[in-house]
Amino acid sequence: MRRGMVVGNWKMNGDSAAIDVLLRELLAGTAQFDGADIAVCPPFPYLSRVAELLRGSSVSVGAQNVALEASGAFTGEVAAAMLKDLGCRYVIVGHSERRALYGETSAIVAQKFLQAQREALIPILCVGETLEQREAGQTLSVVSEQLQCVVDAAGIAALQQAAIAYEPVWAIGTGRTATPAQAQEVHAHLRQLLSSHDAGVAQQLRILYGGSVKADNAAELFAEADIDGALVGGASLVAQDFLVISQAAEF
Repeated sequence: MRRGMVVGNWKMNGDSAAIDVLLRELLAGTAQFDGADIAVCPPFPYLSRVAELLRGSSVSVGAQNVALEASGAFTGEVAAAMLKDLGCRYVIVGHSERRALYGETSAIVAQKFLQAQREALIPILCVGETLEQREAGQTLSVVSEQLQCVVDAAGIAALQQAAIAYEPVWAIGTGRTATPAQAQEVHAHLRQLLSSHDAGVAQQLRILYGGSVKADNAAELFAEADIDGALVGGASLVAQDFLVISQAAEF
């Protein structure tokens, strides 16, 4: 059975004082259970602080983005090696906000996936459709293209050291959530696509759901066969909510 996984994406939120309080509460709560892998992804300026506060705990640190390049004259970018040096274990690649707001194509996302793995970081690959694409019946073709681009660039074996997050764009930060059945349909499709390349990889890969996951809907989502946890946005900034979601992922 795949081990549950919950990742908190703090996005561009928080300051030192708020982060200290949040992490104290998370550490106190996570000390009571260990049935799922838990990580938080703070903004870049706080990575070092968060890594230090979480040192020796069961909660891992991830980054929200990574540069395309390994090093060089790329002002404002942060390389995978730097993230590794700061103590990151995970990095999110291809988040819908990066795709929509900053023009990241599937080809760019695939290269960021490769950069992460070159430094032994575990990429959390985000895929998902817009409302217009869903209403046009394009959901499965959109997520297939986004995933296949990474498989073509990295090879199916690379997915053994990665996770996928299905995030319907229309459900992120809107309060709308895909029903468990809607989410399961896409998760099962993604696993089937991977299975066509390598059934073993497909069965062990964790596929998270990310779209307004909250304390009151997490357990119902996680009850589906192919939903292995969550990439959590706003609820990850509230310690008690994030802990409830994390406990629900203890399969």
